[in-house]
Amino acid sequence: MKATEVPEISGAYLFEPTPYADERGFFCRTFDADVVRSVGLDPDAFLQDSLSRSVGGVVRGLHLRSGAGEAKLVRCSYGRIFDVVVDLRPGSPTYLGRAFFELSGETQTTLYIPAGCAHGFQALTPTADTSYRIDRPHDPSEDVTIAFDDPDLAIPWPLPVTSMSDRDRRAPGLAEVLKHRES
Repeated sequence: MKATEVPEISGAYLFEPTPYADERGFFCRTFDADVVRSVGLDPDAFLQDSLSRSVGGVVRGLHLRSGAGEAKLVRCSYGRIFDVVVDLRPGSPTYLGRAFFELSGETQTTLYIPAGCAHGFQALTPTADTSYRIDRPHDPSEDVTIAFDDPDLAIPWPLPVTSMSDRDRRAPGLAEVLKHRES
């Protein structure tokens, strides 16, 4: 497994496993504490694992947490997703930077997203399972959502949106969220 820094988002990393393939399929390690530690992250900081299953075209996000934020490891364990990260940390050298990835069950690549960054994705296949390893328990009172189609972000979603939650559909734009966070 190798770790690669994401230049558009300071402190974000891609963890790419080395699959061992044969006639049965493949095997790969999707988490390695030593590799995580090698880039300065604490592998023991992750407290909760979650999984979402999405149908093709679904958009989830853009989500982040208020307060101390939430760091997470995200991996598409089945299917393919178009993954989006937006840096919303005011002191970050990549503040307001955006990064886009295709994550898939074929590669099992994991994306580390630092606390303070917004995250969202779109399912590109009829079924896509997305796994999350999160560094603190979920507190719904800290949920923040940003409009997936905010023109200031100009995210190039690859498919027409087939479905999303009511919360995501009613989300405010980036400027409103930033104004609220500053007050």
